[in-house]
Amino acid sequence: METKDFDSADPVAWCGGCGNFGMQAALKTALARLGKQPHELLLVSGIGQAAKMPHYIKANFFNGLHGRALPAAAAAKIANRALTVIVTTGDGDCYGEGGNHFLHNIRRNVDMTVIVHDNQIYGLTKGQASPTSEPGMKTKIQPGGVILAPFPPLETALALGCGFVARGYAAEKEHLAELILAGIKHKGFSLIDVFQPCASFNKLNTFDWYAARVYKVGPEHDTADKGAAMALAAQRERLPIGVMYSSKKPSYEELSGLDGRAPLVEADLGKIDISGALADFR
Repeated sequence: METKDFDSADPVAWCGGCGNFGMQAALKTALARLGKQPHELLLVSGIGQAAKMPHYIKANFFNGLHGRALPAAAAAKIANRALTVIVTTGDGDCYGEGGNHFLHNIRRNVDMTVIVHDNQIYGLTKGQASPTSEPGMKTKIQPGGVILAPFPPLETALALGCGFVARGYAAEKEHLAELILAGIKHKGFSLIDVFQPCASFNKLNTFDWYAARVYKVGPEHDTADKGAAMALAAQRERLPIGVMYSSKKPSYEELSGLDGRAPLVEADLGKIDISGALADFR
């Protein structure tokens, strides 16, 4: 497969200079290396600038409600386990409106890859602070500056037992492509939080700002060491990118026995007897 095999004809509506372009390139590179056909993929999103990504990748896609991408993705994977399910979501969509789904889908550990476009701002609704905005950031809604500490997605995922936790950066497209590919290959819930500068509404976390702080996790880091992963995730002055933690644990499909049964999408619904269930409504 080549990246052009995942080209979409939809016109791109992102602002010029948006970090989403780098993420789109990285995702297409990862999908080409994965070797699966577009019809074998499902991209799921909620609402926001990040949620437009499925329109710009040739594959099956589903746009849900704000913050509700994860339950839709989980349901699709459970019904058709042959699908490679990828969620593209924003920091507000996933950690704000969808925060409860984020917590419980890590616990369920359905096999899907969640890519969070973390730009520390609500871009689609024109620039109010998001759950990951830095203290002191001034917006039209927070003219005196953000006063709350940011939500820590990586530390939260690690504390909840997520089996694959990584962080990428939109300007490091090759590095990000490898992270996405590793996340897809991991069996279970995979989180990849991506620093994605917003050129229009976040004037603090710019490409130059990240260039002075981001560094790649070295080979000396033991990705099976949760304590070391937590220490990396907690860094605030320098910002590590790479796989923080990777550990095999039983997925929902394995725990529930679904992996040993034919997927629902292959079931002959005409032969299913629902008379007993209907009797309850008489």
